[in-house]
Amino acid sequence: MTEKEKMLAGELYQAGDPELANERLQVRKLVKTFNDSNPEDVESRISLIRQILGKAGKNIWIEPPFYCDYGSNIEVGDDVFFNFNCVVLDVCKVKLGDRVFVAPNVQFYPATHPLDPKVRGEMWEYGKPISIGNDVWIGGSAVICPGVTIGDRTVIAAGAVVTKDFPSDVVIGGNPARIIKQLV
Repeated sequence: MTEKEKMLAGELYQAGDPELANERLQVRKLVKTFNDSNPEDVESRISLIRQILGKAGKNIWIEPPFYCDYGSNIEVGDDVFFNFNCVVLDVCKVKLGDRVFVAPNVQFYPATHPLDPKVRGEMWEYGKPISIGNDVWIGGSAVICPGVTIGDRTVIAAGAVVTKDFPSDVVIGGNPARIIKQLV
């Protein structure tokens, strides 16, 4: 397997691989252009978003600045909004459903590293996919950790550190996040 194939499969891989380094460089050029774009040039911004992301539904909007590793592993549904300064380390799939609202400074971290310091020191890493359901609201400065799945209509409070899966129809918050309230 190539390092890219290992990365996408969630296996240990070397991020310094030339193919992966080149892909990151190419998307960083697009991201820089997007982040530096004129706020009045909506068509250009939407075109750049569609070039950066692997899949983008209708009515996608991202407020710059925005940062990602590859872009191609990010899939978003319809009517998705990212506010300022969001980061998606998309070494594997990061999927957001329809009508997901992402507040400023939200971080999606599917990328992770081995706990063994020797293996980690040899620059190995891996990823675990993140999946966000429909009609989810993610509050400012929340962190979504590797391998997390969030159910539909869930609200993630500002500053939450989400380290595990949560069902639909709850409000979660804290560090680590826990259920604060049932919505239905």
